[in-house]
Amino acid sequence: MHFEILVEDRSGKKALDVLVPKIIGGTNTYRVHSYKGIGDIPRNMKDAKDAGRRILLENLPKLLKGYGRTHAGCQEYKVAVIMVCDLDDKCLKTFRGELFRILKACSPRPATRFCIAVEEGEAWLLGDMEAVKQAYPRVKDSVLCSYVNDSICGTWEKLADAVYPGGSRALSKWGWQAVGAEKSKWAEAIAEKMDVDNNRSASFQYFRRKLQELAVVA
Repeated sequence: MHFEILVEDRSGKKALDVLVPKIIGGTNTYRVHSYKGIGDIPRNMKDAKDAGRRILLENLPKLLKGYGRTHAGCQEYKVAVIMVCDLDDKCLKTFRGELFRILKACSPRPATRFCIAVEEGEAWLLGDMEAVKQAYPRVKDSVLCSYVNDSICGTWEKLADAVYPGGSRALSKWGWQAVGAEKSKWAEAIAEKMDVDNNRSASFQYFRRKLQELAVVA
């Protein structure tokens, strides 16, 4: 099986480049494509006017149509598209419905799974507290203990409060580029330590399960 994985930002790619091989093993192949933000689904599901902006949801209708055409001759499930993004403040049921409407509009339709981090990608990192502690030995245990898995709580801020000197407030003062750079550092460092089979994030467990269901076992 080959996986084409779409993710909304650089930090997501950093994490997935480490985590995916741990999940699918060496028999399967993958590529992770990062975008410059999640954006919004285009009205009437039309293709993005400016694909060069590389905003994930704006490009999703065109991307899925393209994958469907490209892999139309492949045997079923030899190539799968996995879209990974944050839920943020959206309604999960409504958002998934919108994504599946995009997929249903494709003809031919690529094998696709939508994996949504609740609330943000940092929830998957916080799902393995031991990995966080190994990556950041000076982590604030009191902050980690206050986190409820997959809760809507400002997840990246929670992780920043645990591992960054001065917490999210200090980091935010440097601007979004600095925040993005730190997120990438956290993603790579913590993912290296993660045990993918023992992660308490339900949304990560869903992602892992979907990959494992499709993966070819040697």
